[in-house]
Amino acid sequence: MLSLLCNFSPHNKPNMVRRSNVATITAIITILLLIPATTSEAQILKYEEHVYGPFNNSYVFGPLDNVFEVLSNASINLGSLQITPDSIGNITLRNSSGRIFYSQPFKLWDDDHGGVLASFNTSFLINVFRVNPNIPGEGIAFVIAPSLSIPLNSHGEYLGLTNATIDGNGTNKFVAVELDTVKQDFDLDDNHIGLDINSVRSNVSVSLSKFGIQISPNGTVFHVIWVDYDGERKIIDVYIADQDDSNAPIAAKPTKPVLSSSLDLKSVVNQRSYFGFSASTGVGIELNCVLRWNISIMVFPEKKSKDWKYMAIGLGVGVPLVLIGIGGLVYFLLKKKSANASDQIMGTLKSLPGTPREFRYQELKKATNNFDEKNKLGQGGYGVVYKGTLPKENLEVAVKRFSRDKMKSTDDFLSELTIINRLRHRHLVRLLGWCHKNGILLLVYEYMPNGSLDSHIFCEEGSSIETTLSWHLRYKIISGVAYALNYLHNEYDQKVIHRDLKASNIMLDSDFNARLGDFGLARAIENEKTSYAELEGVHGTMGYIAPECFHTGKATRESDVYGFGAILLEVVCGQRPWTKIGCYQLLVDWVWFLHRERRILEAVDPRLDNNYVIEEAERILKLGLACSHPIASERPKMQAIVQIISGSVAVPHVPHFKPSFVWPSVNFSNFDSEITATSTTEFAPFNTQSSSVHIELSNVSSMT
Repeated sequence: MLSLLCNFSPHNKPNMVRRSNVATITAIITILLLIPATTSEAQILKYEEHVYGPFNNSYVFGPLDNVFEVLSNASINLGSLQITPDSIGNITLRNSSGRIFYSQPFKLWDDDHGGVLASFNTSFLINVFRVNPNIPGEGIAFVIAPSLSIPLNSHGEYLGLTNATIDGNGTNKFVAVELDTVKQDFDLDDNHIGLDINSVRSNVSVSLSKFGIQISPNGTVFHVIWVDYDGERKIIDVYIADQDDSNAPIAAKPTKPVLSSSLDLKSVVNQRSYFGFSASTGVGIELNCVLRWNISIMVFPEKKSKDWKYMAIGLGVGVPLVLIGIGGLVYFLLKKKSANASDQIMGTLKSLPGTPREFRYQELKKATNNFDEKNKLGQGGYGVVYKGTLPKENLEVAVKRFSRDKMKSTDDFLSELTIINRLRHRHLVRLLGWCHKNGILLLVYEYMPNGSLDSHIFCEEGSSIETTLSWHLRYKIISGVAYALNYLHNEYDQKVIHRDLKASNIMLDSDFNARLGDFGLARAIENEKTSYAELEGVHGTMGYIAPECFHTGKATRESDVYGFGAILLEVVCGQRPWTKIGCYQLLVDWVWFLHRERRILEAVDPRLDNNYVIEEAERILKLGLACSHPIASERPKMQAIVQIISGSVAVPHVPHFKPSFVWPSVNFSNFDSEITATSTTEFAPFNTQSSSVHIELSNVSSMT
């Protein structure tokens, strides 16, 4: 049984000059008026404390109801929050996950006081009880999350935090302190504490064995864990100590943390986030319960009316002037800002050959039923995509609404629009038009009734798709994507790099023809250049990113070919690129092993039941390995790839052992003529079986 205790203990025109003078006078008066009523630092630093435990169902169903949100297989029973059920001998304990949250979100920073980050302290008393003395599984975590929900298929190694599809996505918006009792290929050991950010692959992890602490020993042992977050210093510290008895006073807090790391919560989680616990079991099981929980967190005061004395002065002398000045200034700035944004967008649109159609906002709002969540098709780091219907035209559309801040959204909108506006190919999703209204930016695409390739290959739980794709359709889709990519690389009047090739960005029309979509990361490069780089670093999705990109921070046609290779293997094998099989951490390494053993056809998706063409399957698997060559110059070009898929050209020689990655040479003389990038990558050399890479990525989900 597991338990946690958290203790938080340019020159202006004349009229513009006049407005500026008014604004200056207004600002001075405003400051003088507000000085007595300004909230002091001492007033900001107030804490509220929540103390809970032992627990019972009154927290959910009785007089204390709505204190906790209980999700999936979690429960409240036997005086504890049971994050996974406490039912020894019940077979359903295997491959289970659960979460229990405090039902109200906490405000983690305050925009009204300079963006001050809240500090909090948390400590938990745990007893992770191993049901089978020989096999623990899997672990528990304290989590700060954006919503009261739990991902599907989050059992096993995913600790109820993520799943194979979303692990590592920036849109996850969570931070967790994990107590892990099973060693995965990416783990330090089977007894460690880790800091997880949007992924179960910990950013920082520390083995507890060197401290003489075993999270899940044989028998009943309690531990107390403290998690302290300093919002001013942006530091998170984690402490742990043994606890003799769950009913005894909490053990003394150690003087030194076992884990300490910098952490800017503002860059990771939502401003209002939920605190709680997450846990999972796999083939091995353990009982995870929270016996007591105490939260102490900084709270920000609501805005209060000023002292009456100064309010009277303001009303009698300053308020009229302040209101006039501020009103004029705000109106002027908003009009100017809006005009600048509109001018930038319209200027770019006018420069485009064949200006795309402009849709009316009300028309798209009505088509999507006011952007109803029920019409949401997908969501990524740049925006949300909704299904819409234009009744007058009897046309179904996909409407992409950009959702980052205004400046970034404008850049995202213009980048995607300028790339895809002139692209015309039967295997590309077609842009229908755009809309810009009051800062809201929308792109309108043709709707793909069969969704994404990803959804058909994997048939995720909860999906309406029940049957996997036939071999004929898989081969047809692969061919279509190859034609689309060859068009981007070689047939369009500019070289275009997609930069985010993956199965979820390949859309399927009513006849299951492939349509390559989501050009949010795509970039055109000048004909005399071979790469594109930007200051934000490496973009894309882990498993599809070529190894040289981590070193150079640049995307090339060769890196697109690498992503295409990952798709080839994914489609034939029915496994995601980051799937761990046996001792191989990546799908490509496993397929290369089978190639070496001359058993490559064993990689074909077993769900096909041998209903595939052997020669075609072998051809695509070997082509996938050739495209995945660690050395960029050794990968085939797209013209050759199209011919190989058609069967008119043989697959190039694929070595039986995966070649080692060699750092590409860097031509420093070209740095003045190219945009350089600094990747946010920490890397270790690649070997023939696995790689060790930690990277911050911008992941853009598909438009389905």
